[in-house]
Amino acid sequence: MWAAGCLASCCASCACSACQGVASGISRRSARIAYCGLFALSLIVSWLLRDFAGPLLAKIPWINTFTDTPSPEWFATQAVLRVSLGNFLFFLAFAILMIGVKDQREQRDSWHHGGWMVKLILWCITIILMFFLPNGLVSAYGSVSRFGSGLFLLIQVVILLDFTHNWNAAWVAKDEQFWYIALLAVSIGCYLASFVFSGFLFHWFTPSGVDCELNTFVIAFTLILGVSFAIVSLHPQVNGSLLPAGVIAAYCTYLCYSALSSEPRNYECNGLHKHVNAVSKGTLGLGMLTTLLSVVYSAVRAGSSTTFLSPPNSPREGSSKKALLAKDDVEGALDSDSDDDDKPIRRGGRHSKEPRPVTYVYSFFHLIFALASMYSAMLLTGWGNANMAEKDIIDVGWPSFWVRFSTEMITAGLYIWSLVAPQLFPDRDFS
Repeated sequence: MWAAGCLASCCASCACSACQGVASGISRRSARIAYCGLFALSLIVSWLLRDFAGPLLAKIPWINTFTDTPSPEWFATQAVLRVSLGNFLFFLAFAILMIGVKDQREQRDSWHHGGWMVKLILWCITIILMFFLPNGLVSAYGSVSRFGSGLFLLIQVVILLDFTHNWNAAWVAKDEQFWYIALLAVSIGCYLASFVFSGFLFHWFTPSGVDCELNTFVIAFTLILGVSFAIVSLHPQVNGSLLPAGVIAAYCTYLCYSALSSEPRNYECNGLHKHVNAVSKGTLGLGMLTTLLSVVYSAVRAGSSTTFLSPPNSPREGSSKKALLAKDDVEGALDSDSDDDDKPIRRGGRHSKEPRPVTYVYSFFHLIFALASMYSAMLLTGWGNANMAEKDIIDVGWPSFWVRFSTEMITAGLYIWSLVAPQLFPDRDFS
């Protein structure tokens, strides 16, 4: 008995030491990686609870308050929404807490980078407490999540537009024939990929013998958008470039495929539904994991961007700071471990009084994760439709279709606006 107690104490001590070592290692390397891992953990928990926790939630009296017990899909939706709400509140609290942090010497900077054991415990407590909330409050959060998810998708589009313009500007600035050829090759490659993939979309989603006017319109509309991007960007008055047009055209084609593949499985124009039963569990799980990881990447990419919430500056100060931020953004994105902003700051020492500005907006970084929590909940529940929260199905249903197609139209509209706005308002600076 005494030996067993000693062994248990030793195991507990080793476990605590290991957790502390992992936490300190995270702090030394990159806080962004750690928050990304925490968010990914919330997605995995939501997925598992959605598929397996329905019967357990049906036995909880303050959740199952109905005379007639709802369908298992309703409880699956409740599980996802409650985990999402806890994750949303956790990141929203940090977003509020980090408002105004501009110098790494501030105390709140250490809160952002350190204390991972405390953060993990708080995150777990927040998630657990959500399962004690009344159903009405959780349902209200589900309704609000539709708008939060739309905002997340809008930010994602703006980030993509900013990325394509910066990519084009970086290669043009080299002013060498090789890079001009590379620009042309990538642009043509994007358009070829878009057109070829559109052919597959016609084959998959407009089967012969079936009247699929909606799918035909969506695919044809996407092709027209891609051609219009090139026409507008190459207009003499616009003086644009073919690279951003090609990238946005390819992205719109992907959104078109995403929208069409989200159509209900029993819809006769969805040619993929014939192959659903042939899809193995491993392949389906890989597809779901890819979808979840894409959400994580979008959150990290958007949260680390300097496009949003940049403080206003005078023209001279703005240009120099913009160059500095661009350099930090590129280096930090490629090698976050070398980013000084993601390493602990020594409060003392010879250089402790020197200003050390942060390289990304902490508050906005956490806000993006909060909005992404709403978006992931909508993906896992068919945009709040309890009937679509079925096991082994993700992001399927007419709400998903219209959200994806609306995102495509918004992407096209924002890109066209980025080209014509400088011509319509020549006195304003759109750089």
